Amino acid sequence: MVDAKGRNMKCLTFFLMLPESVKSKSSKSSKKGNASGSSKLPPVCYEIITLRSKKKKKMAADIFPTKKPASTTTVQQYQQQNLNNNNTIQNCNWQGLYSTIRERNSVMFNNELMADVHFVVGQPGRTQRLPGHRYVLAVGSSVFHAMFYGELAENKDAIHIPDVEPAAFLAMLKYIYCDEIDLSADTVLATLYAAKKYIVPHLARACVNFLETSLSAKNACVLLSQSCLFEEPDLTQRCWEVIDAQAELALRSEGFCDIDAQTLESILQRETLSAKEIVVFEAALSWADAECQRRELTSSTDNKRKVLGKAMYLIRIPTMALDDFANGAAQSGVLTLNETNDIFLWYTAAKKPELQFVSQPRKGLTPQRCHRFQSCAYRSNQWRYRGRCDSIQFAVDKRVFIAGFGLYGSSCGSAEYSAKIELKRQGVLLGQNLSKYFSDGSSNTFPVWFEYPVQIEPDTFYTASVVLDGNELSYFGQEGMTEVQCGKVTFQFQCSSDSTNGTGVQGGQIPELIFYA
Repeated sequence: MVDAKGRNMKCLTFFLMLPESVKSKSSKSSKKGNASGSSKLPPVCYEIITLRSKKKKKMAADIFPTKKPASTTTVQQYQQQNLNNNNTIQNCNWQGLYSTIRERNSVMFNNELMADVHFVVGQPGRTQRLPGHRYVLAVGSSVFHAMFYGELAENKDAIHIPDVEPAAFLAMLKYIYCDEIDLSADTVLATLYAAKKYIVPHLARACVNFLETSLSAKNACVLLSQSCLFEEPDLTQRCWEVIDAQAELALRSEGFCDIDAQTLESILQRETLSAKEIVVFEAALSWADAECQRRELTSSTDNKRKVLGKAMYLIRIPTMALDDFANGAAQSGVLTLNETNDIFLWYTAAKKPELQFVSQPRKGLTPQRCHRFQSCAYRSNQWRYRGRCDSIQFAVDKRVFIAGFGLYGSSCGSAEYSAKIELKRQGVLLGQNLSKYFSDGSSNTFPVWFEYPVQIEPDTFYTASVVLDGNELSYFGQEGMTEVQCGKVTFQFQCSSDSTNGTGVQGGQIPELIFYA
């Protein structure tokens, strides 16, 4: 490029940005050329390294790499300082410590440096003032973009957010600034609320995934209530799967008392709830007691009935066992005298009175069976039991709930067996039960149930074990399969080191796994 005076102007801007070491080398080479008798060079602005366009374009970090990149410890120290709102950056050239824009951007997280907006987050009396940077926030959220750059943007220095917890707001900011997802069981619901409010969909999806993986009977009812509030149908479905299969555990959990009235009604009217009706009744009374406290009412039977309202009639009291009704519901005080008399007549009279309560039993879930043997047999000297353990390992590709095992019985006439069944994961006991079953001498399998169904997560091997005591001559399975497809669930089997009685993949006991899916 030539200017009006005939001087070659080559990338002046780039030259001014070069390090002094490069400039000095270029100047020395120019002087050396002059000494050798070459023609006089134009003014200083020529002395530029010419860039060849054919070469691959490089970024600044490639051209001038830092001599020593910032260590992980250094980055973590800065982030910890930011998290504690201790935002003093002592190094005046802190940008040079980080080789990527992501790392440099993360330094601004919860940092007063260059902050052009502040958020007062939390309920009055428990607020926390947090700094922010409008550009970064607007890039991460369409709500922030509208707030700061939209047509109705307000130029406030402090924005009050009373409906979001400070910890949850910080978790959202950390995702926007640092591209990191930091969730915990204590803050994930509040973080999901913040992500939904400010339309940060990837963070919201991560919160839902966290909730799904941590879902259990203890928190299923609370998460059901929240999933409906946040309009997350996949999470809602997962919650129903757990509640249906482990209904009694879910109803007796502390979280059940924290749900709202609408969620209570949806659970009480659930047709596939696998629980005794007396357990449903007791859970409803526990919820009513908690609701009285929330409304600052005395926990009397009249107030419990009042807060239950129409949900009371969703409890299928006439389907209880007579003993459960007589010793429980009838003496609870929440039923009127007429209701108690009518229900007793329902149990005993030929002409049954009309009831406001649903009188049809719940259908519950239909158990499925995974049979791992293609045939069974018996021999004169097998299958023997002398306190030894029959065991097999299995894994599934979808979450299921193991309700029990199907076991073989005697091969020489009817007999009674005592069975101790266990289910473990990496040596940790998840469920066990000691019960008896009667075999009729056929080659059929006979179910033995756990007290509560055990939740089984996908892609992890579990150990199913049984110790039998009874007739030593029994049927046993053979031609075992390593993989079995049961509906939409695939089971995989492998031998267990806990098995001391000969059971393995190819043959032995524990022919069936009984499960809900």
